[in-house]
Amino acid sequence: MDSPSHSRRRFLKTAAATGAGLFLPRALTAFAASETLKIGYLPITDATPLLVAHGLGYFSEEGLAVEKPVMVRSWEILAESFLAGKFDLTHLLFPIPMWLRFKQGVPVKVLAWDHTNGSALTVRGDSGIYGFKDLGGRQIAVPYWYSMHNLLLQMGIRSHGLTPVIRPQSAKLEKHEVNLFILPPPDMPTALLGKKIDGYIVADPFNALAEIKFNARIMRFCGDIWKDHPCCVIVAQENFINKNKSRVQKAVNAIVRAQDWCIRNPGETAHLLSRDGEGYLPFPKEVLARVFETPRPDQLVHPDWKVARIGFQPFPFPSATEFILDRMKQTLVEGDTLFLKDLHTEKAAADLVDESFVGKALDDMGGLKRFCACDIEKPYTREETVEIN
Repeated sequence: MDSPSHSRRRFLKTAAATGAGLFLPRALTAFAASETLKIGYLPITDATPLLVAHGLGYFSEEGLAVEKPVMVRSWEILAESFLAGKFDLTHLLFPIPMWLRFKQGVPVKVLAWDHTNGSALTVRGDSGIYGFKDLGGRQIAVPYWYSMHNLLLQMGIRSHGLTPVIRPQSAKLEKHEVNLFILPPPDMPTALLGKKIDGYIVADPFNALAEIKFNARIMRFCGDIWKDHPCCVIVAQENFINKNKSRVQKAVNAIVRAQDWCIRNPGETAHLLSRDGEGYLPFPKEVLARVFETPRPDQLVHPDWKVARIGFQPFPFPSATEFILDRMKQTLVEGDTLFLKDLHTEKAAADLVDESFVGKALDDMGGLKRFCACDIEKPYTREETVEIN
């Protein structure tokens, strides 16, 4: 007899195939890949499409041999491993590829958005922090300097007349200063519980975990600041792309299919990822299920936006890339940032992103309308909506 875990996995794969008839012919694709694709990820729900594409067998249905994705603890380790060639494909926080390409000279390309929203600013329940105005004199952790989290956090801080600084945690702060520092996401909840920090801004499920286990409070969802913003993106190095265009296309096809499945199966997605399912993420289904729920209206400043706590939409809108490039020029980070001043926003955005693979994958699925409401005449353009309050 099948074990419960094996039966569950077989059910998920069957449901994925039969629930989307337009994908059935791909299930018959011969296993053609002669080399194994290597994927790395952090234990966060930002990695969901990569993990679901593997868990449901979408990569193999596309004719790719893919090793089980490898989990690492920090963005630094993931980026270094990617640069060293240990991973062919991975997800990275969107500003990281910008830093790699234009500062470090690494020929990295953004192939697609991995997800939208998916992050929040979480504070201790007894911290007395209810808005950005309350962050003066506080210690707030971010996952990486080149991150949407750092960018949005500093926008919120400055909008209330406060000043972001980067100092040792032992340094004295003025009332108007907010000290920022890097902490790997897995270390954030325990640091909050131990009162070593006042809050952190990071991807789920570390916000959901602190909510459920440590009586922490979501101060603000990032998608409630920048509507349906990108966070993590799918990346590969140009030399790999140029030598493996067919394989890259198949990989992007599988990732786009996975995003589509996640939208329609949030509960099953939480189970598949959890340690109760296939164990890609070291969290129980209870915690992951919270991530795939819609935020309550009373948790949002903009309930009329109707944003998902985490959403899935693969197309890399140029307007969002340009917004990130412009805002990073105003964001405090450690290290030399002179390279940002010389970047021409539109040219840099076009150089950074290769939308051809995701464009073909979307065409095969009937277009972007499958993922979001869009302008019928200009489906691949949008206006960015940002309101801090």
